[in-house]
Amino acid sequence: MENLTPTDLVSLINQTLEYAYASVTVVGEVSEFKVNQGKWVFFNIKDEETSIPCFMTLWQLTVPLEDGMKVVVRGAPKITKWGKFSFTVSKVAPVGEGSLKKAFEMLKKKLAHEGLFDVSRKRSLPEDLTKIGVISSVDAAGYKDFVKIINARWGGMKVLTAHTQVQGIDAPEQIMRALKYFNERTDVQAIVLIRGGGSKDDLSCFNDEALVRAVAASKIPVVCGIGHEIDESLCDLACDVRASTPSNAAELLTKDRKTEKIAEKIDKIYQKILSEIRVLESEASQKKRIIETLNPELVLKQGYAILGGSLTVGGVVKITTFDKEAEAEVKKVINKGVK
Repeated sequence: MENLTPTDLVSLINQTLEYAYASVTVVGEVSEFKVNQGKWVFFNIKDEETSIPCFMTLWQLTVPLEDGMKVVVRGAPKITKWGKFSFTVSKVAPVGEGSLKKAFEMLKKKLAHEGLFDVSRKRSLPEDLTKIGVISSVDAAGYKDFVKIINARWGGMKVLTAHTQVQGIDAPEQIMRALKYFNERTDVQAIVLIRGGGSKDDLSCFNDEALVRAVAASKIPVVCGIGHEIDESLCDLACDVRASTPSNAAELLTKDRKTEKIAEKIDKIYQKILSEIRVLESEASQKKRIIETLNPELVLKQGYAILGGSLTVGGVVKITTFDKEAEAEVKKVINKGVK
Protein backbone atom coordinates (compact mmCIF):
# COMPACT_ATOMS: atom_id res chain seq x y z
CA MET A 1 0.00 0.00 0.00
CA GLU A 2 1.42 3.36 -1.01
CA ASN A 3 2.04 6.09 1.51
CA LEU A 4 -1.18 7.56 3.00
CA THR A 5 -1.88 10.97 4.39
CA PRO A 6 -3.44 11.17 7.85
CA THR A 7 -6.71 12.13 6.15
CA ASP A 8 -6.47 9.13 3.85
CA LEU A 9 -5.82 6.82 6.79
CA VAL A 10 -8.78 8.12 8.79
CA SER A 11 -11.01 7.80 5.72
CA LEU A 12 -9.84 4.25 5.09
CA ILE A 13 -10.37 3.21 8.70
CA ASN A 14 -13.88 4.77 8.72
CA GLN A 15 -14.79 2.98 5.50
CA THR A 16 -13.70 -0.29 7.09
CA LEU A 17 -15.62 0.44 10.28
CA GLU A 18 -18.73 1.47 8.33
CA TYR A 19 -18.62 -1.77 6.35
CA ALA A 20 -17.96 -4.03 9.34
CA TYR A 21 -19.91 -2.19 12.06
CA ALA A 22 -22.61 -0.09 10.37
CA SER A 23 -24.83 -0.35 13.45
CA VAL A 24 -23.73 -1.42 16.91
CA THR A 25 -25.70 -1.58 20.17
CA VAL A 26 -23.84 -0.95 23.41
CA VAL A 27 -25.02 -1.05 27.04
CA GLY A 28 -23.24 0.91 29.73
CA GLU A 29 -23.29 3.76 32.24
CA VAL A 30 -23.45 7.44 31.28
CA SER A 31 -20.69 9.73 32.45
CA GLU A 32 -19.57 13.31 31.67
CA PHE A 33 -22.91 14.13 30.02
CA LYS A 34 -23.14 17.63 28.53
CA VAL A 35 -24.91 19.63 25.83
CA ASN A 36 -22.95 22.17 23.78
CA GLN A 37 -24.47 25.21 22.05
CA GLY A 38 -27.96 23.77 22.48
CA LYS A 39 -27.26 21.44 19.52
CA TRP A 40 -24.66 18.78 20.32
CA VAL A 41 -24.73 16.07 22.99
CA PHE A 42 -21.54 14.57 24.36
CA PHE A 43 -21.15 11.82 26.96
CA ASN A 44 -19.16 8.70 27.70
CA ILE A 45 -20.61 5.23 28.02
CA LYS A 46 -18.54 3.03 30.30
CA ASP A 47 -18.24 -0.19 32.21
CA GLU A 48 -15.78 -1.08 34.96
CA GLU A 49 -12.77 -1.12 32.61
CA THR A 50 -13.49 0.93 29.49
CA SER A 51 -15.01 4.31 28.58
CA ILE A 52 -16.18 5.19 25.05
CA PRO A 53 -16.76 8.82 23.98
CA CYS A 54 -20.20 9.29 22.38
CA PHE A 55 -21.68 12.05 20.23
CA MET A 56 -25.20 12.78 18.96
CA THR A 57 -27.40 15.73 17.99
CA LEU A 58 -29.79 17.12 20.59
CA TRP A 59 -32.90 16.49 18.47
CA GLN A 60 -32.08 12.76 18.46
CA LEU A 61 -32.14 12.66 22.26
CA THR A 62 -35.70 11.60 23.17
CA VAL A 63 -35.11 10.65 26.81
CA PRO A 64 -33.49 12.71 29.56
CA LEU A 65 -29.97 11.60 30.50
CA GLU A 66 -27.69 12.28 33.41
CA ASP A 67 -24.50 10.82 34.78
CA GLY A 68 -24.87 7.43 36.43
CA MET A 69 -27.81 6.26 34.33
CA LYS A 70 -27.57 2.88 32.64
CA VAL A 71 -28.49 3.09 28.96
CA VAL A 72 -28.48 1.20 25.71
CA VAL A 73 -27.16 3.16 22.73
CA ARG A 74 -27.19 2.39 19.05
CA GLY A 75 -24.74 3.94 16.66
CA ALA A 76 -21.60 3.53 14.60
CA PRO A 77 -17.89 3.73 15.58
CA LYS A 78 -15.64 6.13 13.72
CA ILE A 79 -12.34 7.98 13.88
CA THR A 80 -12.59 11.76 14.03
CA LYS A 81 -10.40 14.04 11.91
CA TRP A 82 -8.35 14.60 15.05
CA GLY A 83 -7.52 10.90 15.13
CA LYS A 84 -9.69 10.14 18.16
CA PHE A 85 -12.15 7.26 18.47
CA SER A 86 -15.81 8.27 18.78
CA PHE A 87 -19.17 6.51 18.83
CA THR A 88 -21.80 8.40 16.82
CA VAL A 89 -25.14 7.67 18.50
CA SER A 90 -28.44 7.53 16.62
CA LYS A 91 -30.65 6.23 19.45
CA VAL A 92 -30.44 5.98 23.21
CA ALA A 93 -32.77 4.54 25.86
CA PRO A 94 -32.45 3.94 29.61
CA VAL A 95 -32.35 0.38 30.95
CA GLY A 96 -32.66 -1.00 34.45
CA GLU A 97 -35.32 -0.07 37.00
CA GLY A 98 -33.40 2.79 38.61
CA SER A 99 -32.47 4.54 35.37
CA LEU A 100 -35.93 3.99 33.88
CA LYS A 101 -37.62 5.51 36.92
CA LYS A 102 -35.29 8.50 36.96
CA ALA A 103 -35.78 9.20 33.24
CA PHE A 104 -39.55 8.72 33.59
CA GLU A 105 -39.88 11.24 36.43
CA MET A 106 -37.63 13.82 34.75
CA LEU A 107 -39.54 13.69 31.45
CA LYS A 108 -42.94 13.51 33.17
CA LYS A 109 -42.19 16.71 35.07
CA LYS A 110 -41.01 18.47 31.91
CA LEU A 111 -44.03 17.52 29.79
CA ALA A 112 -46.51 18.16 32.59
CA HIS A 113 -45.09 21.68 32.92
CA GLU A 114 -45.79 22.18 29.20
CA GLY A 115 -49.43 21.14 29.72
CA LEU A 116 -49.14 18.01 27.59
CA PHE A 117 -51.15 15.95 30.10
CA ASP A 118 -53.86 18.51 30.87
CA VAL A 119 -57.40 17.11 31.01
CA SER A 120 -58.70 20.17 29.13
CA ARG A 121 -56.96 19.09 25.91
CA LYS A 122 -58.33 15.54 25.89
CA ARG A 123 -61.11 14.60 23.46
CA SER A 124 -64.04 12.22 23.82
CA LEU A 125 -64.50 9.30 21.46
CA PRO A 126 -67.24 9.50 18.80
CA GLU A 127 -70.41 7.67 19.87
CA ASP A 128 -70.89 5.95 16.51
CA LEU A 129 -67.50 4.29 16.11
CA THR A 130 -67.40 2.10 13.00
CA LYS A 131 -63.75 2.32 11.92
CA ILE A 132 -60.63 2.32 14.09
CA GLY A 133 -56.88 2.08 13.56
CA VAL A 134 -54.85 -0.21 15.82
CA ILE A 135 -51.11 0.04 16.44
CA SER A 136 -49.63 -3.11 17.93
CA SER A 137 -47.65 -6.24 17.26
CA VAL A 138 -50.09 -8.67 15.67
CA ASP A 139 -48.15 -11.52 17.28
CA ALA A 140 -48.67 -10.21 20.81
CA ALA A 141 -51.17 -11.80 23.20
CA GLY A 142 -52.57 -8.37 24.05
CA TYR A 143 -53.50 -7.76 20.43
CA LYS A 144 -55.21 -11.14 20.14
CA ASP A 145 -57.22 -10.45 23.30
CA PHE A 146 -58.22 -7.08 21.91
CA VAL A 147 -59.49 -8.52 18.61
CA LYS A 148 -61.31 -11.36 20.37
CA ILE A 149 -63.26 -8.96 22.58
CA ILE A 150 -64.00 -6.59 19.68
CA ASN A 151 -65.55 -9.45 17.69
CA ALA A 152 -67.41 -10.92 20.67
CA ARG A 153 -68.99 -7.69 21.86
CA TRP A 154 -70.28 -6.03 18.71
CA GLY A 155 -70.03 -6.77 14.99
CA GLY A 156 -69.57 -4.33 12.15
CA MET A 157 -66.48 -2.59 13.51
CA LYS A 158 -63.83 -2.15 10.81
CA VAL A 159 -60.30 -2.50 12.21
CA LEU A 160 -57.17 -1.37 10.36
CA THR A 161 -53.98 -2.65 11.97
CA ALA A 162 -50.44 -1.26 11.72
CA HIS A 163 -48.01 -3.97 12.78
CA THR A 164 -45.10 -2.51 14.77
CA GLN A 165 -42.64 -3.48 17.44
CA VAL A 166 -43.99 -2.62 20.87
CA GLN A 167 -40.76 -2.92 22.83
CA GLY A 168 -37.12 -2.18 22.21
CA ILE A 169 -35.13 0.75 20.94
CA ASP A 170 -36.72 0.72 17.47
CA ALA A 171 -40.35 0.64 18.67
CA PRO A 172 -40.95 4.40 19.16
CA GLU A 173 -39.97 5.27 15.59
CA GLN A 174 -42.18 2.52 14.15
CA ILE A 175 -45.15 3.56 16.27
CA MET A 176 -44.70 7.20 15.24
CA ARG A 177 -44.76 6.20 11.57
CA ALA A 178 -48.01 4.31 12.19
CA LEU A 179 -49.55 7.34 13.92
CA LYS A 180 -48.58 9.52 10.97
CA TYR A 181 -50.06 7.00 8.52
CA PHE A 182 -53.43 6.86 10.29
CA ASN A 183 -53.57 10.65 10.61
CA GLU A 184 -52.67 11.43 7.03
CA ARG A 185 -53.89 8.53 4.91
CA THR A 186 -56.99 7.01 6.54
CA ASP A 187 -60.45 8.00 7.76
CA VAL A 188 -60.38 6.09 11.05
CA GLN A 189 -62.36 7.67 13.88
CA ALA A 190 -59.97 6.62 16.64
CA ILE A 191 -56.43 5.25 16.96
CA VAL A 192 -55.72 2.52 19.51
CA LEU A 193 -52.21 1.91 20.83
CA ILE A 194 -52.05 -1.42 22.68
CA ARG A 195 -49.45 -3.67 24.27
CA GLY A 196 -49.84 -6.40 26.90
CA GLY A 197 -47.97 -6.64 30.16
CA GLY A 198 -44.22 -6.79 30.54
CA SER A 199 -41.26 -5.57 32.56
CA LYS A 200 -40.35 -1.92 33.02
CA ASP A 201 -37.73 -2.34 30.30
CA ASP A 202 -40.30 -3.87 27.93
CA LEU A 203 -42.70 -0.95 28.39
CA SER A 204 -40.08 1.81 28.43
CA CYS A 205 -40.50 2.60 24.72
CA PHE A 206 -43.85 4.24 25.61
CA ASN A 207 -41.90 6.85 27.61
CA ASP A 208 -39.98 8.08 24.58
CA GLU A 209 -40.37 11.87 24.36
CA ALA A 210 -40.85 12.03 20.60
CA LEU A 211 -43.50 9.30 20.74
CA VAL A 212 -45.34 10.92 23.65
CA ARG A 213 -45.46 14.21 21.75
CA ALA A 214 -46.73 12.42 18.63
CA VAL A 215 -49.56 10.84 20.64
CA ALA A 216 -50.53 14.22 22.06
CA ALA A 217 -50.35 15.89 18.63
CA SER A 218 -52.55 13.33 16.84
CA LYS A 219 -55.50 14.91 15.01
CA ILE A 220 -57.48 11.72 15.65
CA PRO A 221 -58.36 10.75 19.26
CA VAL A 222 -55.93 8.20 20.69
CA VAL A 223 -56.79 5.37 23.10
CA CYS A 224 -53.90 3.74 24.98
CA GLY A 225 -54.16 0.28 26.51
CA ILE A 226 -50.61 -0.49 27.62
CA GLY A 227 -49.50 -3.15 30.10
CA HIS A 228 -51.49 -4.12 33.17
CA GLU A 229 -53.75 -1.93 35.27
CA ILE A 230 -50.91 -0.93 37.63
CA ASP A 231 -48.59 0.12 34.78
CA GLU A 232 -48.28 3.79 33.84
CA SER A 233 -46.56 5.23 30.80
CA LEU A 234 -46.22 8.78 29.54
CA CYS A 235 -48.22 7.78 26.45
CA ASP A 236 -51.05 6.86 28.85
CA LEU A 237 -50.93 10.37 30.29
CA ALA A 238 -50.78 12.10 26.89
CA CYS A 239 -53.54 10.15 25.10
CA ASP A 240 -57.21 11.15 25.00
CA VAL A 241 -58.61 7.99 26.61
CA ARG A 242 -56.61 5.69 28.86
CA ALA A 243 -57.55 2.02 29.16
CA SER A 244 -56.10 -0.20 31.88
CA THR A 245 -55.33 -3.09 29.48
CA PRO A 246 -55.77 -3.98 25.78
CA SER A 247 -58.93 -5.89 26.73
CA ASN A 248 -60.30 -2.86 28.53
CA ALA A 249 -59.56 -0.74 25.44
CA ALA A 250 -61.74 -3.09 23.38
CA GLU A 251 -64.53 -2.77 25.96
CA LEU A 252 -64.37 1.02 25.89
CA LEU A 253 -64.60 1.08 22.09
CA THR A 254 -67.52 -1.31 21.61
CA LYS A 255 -70.99 -2.06 22.89
CA ASP A 256 -71.74 -5.32 24.68
CA ARG A 257 -74.16 -7.50 22.70
CA LYS A 258 -75.77 -8.85 25.90
CA THR A 259 -76.06 -5.41 27.47
CA GLU A 260 -77.60 -4.07 24.26
CA LYS A 261 -80.28 -6.86 24.27
CA ILE A 262 -81.12 -6.11 27.92
CA ALA A 263 -81.43 -2.43 27.05
CA GLU A 264 -83.87 -3.31 24.24
CA LYS A 265 -86.01 -5.37 26.63
CA ILE A 266 -86.01 -2.58 29.20
CA ASP A 267 -87.03 -0.12 26.51
CA LYS A 268 -89.93 -2.33 25.38
CA ILE A 269 -91.16 -2.67 28.98
CA TYR A 270 -90.86 1.06 29.45
CA GLN A 271 -92.85 1.77 26.29
CA LYS A 272 -95.57 -0.68 27.39
CA ILE A 273 -95.84 0.92 30.83
CA LEU A 274 -95.90 4.38 29.24
CA SER A 275 -98.72 3.30 26.90
CA GLU A 276 -100.79 1.93 29.79
CA ILE A 277 -100.26 5.13 31.76
CA ARG A 278 -101.54 7.17 28.81
CA VAL A 279 -104.69 4.99 28.60
CA LEU A 280 -105.35 5.43 32.32
CA GLU A 281 -104.77 9.19 32.05
CA SER A 282 -107.32 9.36 29.17
CA GLU A 283 -109.92 7.39 31.16
CA ALA A 284 -109.37 9.55 34.23
CA SER A 285 -109.76 12.69 32.13
CA GLN A 286 -113.11 11.47 30.72
CA LYS A 287 -114.42 10.58 34.20
CA LYS A 288 -113.34 13.99 35.45
CA ARG A 289 -115.36 15.70 32.71
CA ILE A 290 -118.46 13.60 33.58
CA ILE A 291 -118.14 14.41 37.27
CA GLU A 292 -117.77 18.09 36.47
CA THR A 293 -121.01 18.09 34.42
CA LEU A 294 -122.84 16.67 37.49
CA ASN A 295 -121.49 19.33 39.79
CA PRO A 296 -124.55 21.16 41.33
CA GLU A 297 -122.64 24.43 41.40
CA LEU A 298 -122.54 24.50 37.60
CA VAL A 299 -126.39 24.29 37.55
CA LEU A 300 -126.70 27.02 40.17
CA LYS A 301 -124.41 29.31 38.15
CA GLN A 302 -126.92 29.09 35.31
CA GLY A 303 -129.67 30.67 37.49
CA TYR A 304 -131.31 27.56 38.90
CA ALA A 305 -131.99 26.92 42.60
CA ILE A 306 -132.17 23.93 44.89
CA LEU A 307 -135.34 23.55 46.92
CA GLY A 308 -135.39 21.48 50.11
CA GLY A 309 -137.90 20.98 52.90
CA SER A 310 -141.63 20.05 53.25
CA LEU A 311 -143.84 20.87 50.28
CA THR A 312 -147.02 21.11 52.30
CA VAL A 313 -149.20 24.13 52.99
CA GLY A 314 -147.69 25.91 55.95
CA GLY A 315 -144.47 24.04 55.61
CA VAL A 316 -141.04 25.74 55.43
CA VAL A 317 -138.68 25.15 52.51
CA LYS A 318 -135.01 26.09 52.08
CA ILE A 319 -134.01 27.75 48.77
CA THR A 320 -130.33 27.63 47.69
CA THR A 321 -128.99 29.64 44.75
CA PHE A 322 -125.35 30.01 43.60
CA ASP A 323 -124.61 32.82 46.07
CA LYS A 324 -127.65 32.93 48.44
CA GLU A 325 -129.79 30.84 50.79
CA ALA A 326 -133.33 31.66 51.89
CA GLU A 327 -136.31 30.12 53.77
CA ALA A 328 -139.96 30.45 52.73
CA GLU A 329 -143.39 29.35 53.96
CA VAL A 330 -145.50 27.27 51.57
CA LYS A 331 -148.81 29.01 50.86
CA LYS A 332 -150.23 26.74 48.21
CA VAL A 333 -149.42 23.32 46.73
CA ILE A 334 -150.76 22.16 43.34
CA ASN A 335 -150.38 18.61 42.19
CA LYS A 336 -149.40 18.43 38.47
CA GLY A 337 -150.82 14.99 38.04
CA VAL A 338 -147.58 13.47 36.79
CA LYS A 339 -147.67 9.69 37.05
